Amino acid sequence: MTEARPTRTRLVDVELDESIGRSTPDVEHERAVAIFDLIEENSFHPVGDEGGPYRLRLSIVDSRLIFSIAREDGAQVVTHILSLTPFRRIVKDYYMICESYYEAIRSATPSQIEAIDMGRRGLHNDGSQTLMDRLSGKIEVDFDTARRLFTLVCVLHWRG
Repeated sequence: MTEARPTRTRLVDVELDESIGRSTPDVEHERAVAIFDLIEENSFHPVGDEGGPYRLRLSIVDSRLIFSIAREDGAQVVTHILSLTPFRRIVKDYYMICESYYEAIRSATPSQIEAIDMGRRGLHNDGSQTLMDRLSGKIEVDFDTARRLFTLVCVLHWRG
C-alpha cells in the first residue's frame, strides 16, 4: 500500500508546447536534461485532486506560465496560470552569477569559485522557494521538485 502513494503524487511526463518555441541545440539539450531530472524524481500533486500520476504540459502566454495538468491517460485535471513577473529578477540575477561562475572556473582560486557557487545555489534556492510560494494552494511540490521546476523555468528563458 505504501508503494501506491508515491506514484499518485508524481509527474510521469512533461511536455513543452509550441508556445515555448525552439532554440539552439545547446538550449534544447539543457531543456531535455531539466525535464529528465524533473521526471526522474519529483513530488507533484494538484491540491484537492484524488491522485495521479500526472502529465504536465507547459506553455507561455503573455508572460504567464501555463501548467496544464492531466492524468497519465490524458484526462484533464486542472490548469493553473502563473505570472512569470516575480521570477524576472531572480532569473536575470541567476544567469549573471552563472556567467561569473563559468568565468571563474577558468581563472579564479578554488575559494573564489566556491563563494560564487554558494551565491548561485542561494539564488537558485530563492527562485525555488518563490516558485513553491506561487504554487501554494494550487500544486503541492516538495523543495527538491521546486528546484527542478525552477531549473526548467530558467532554461525556458535561456536563448543560448
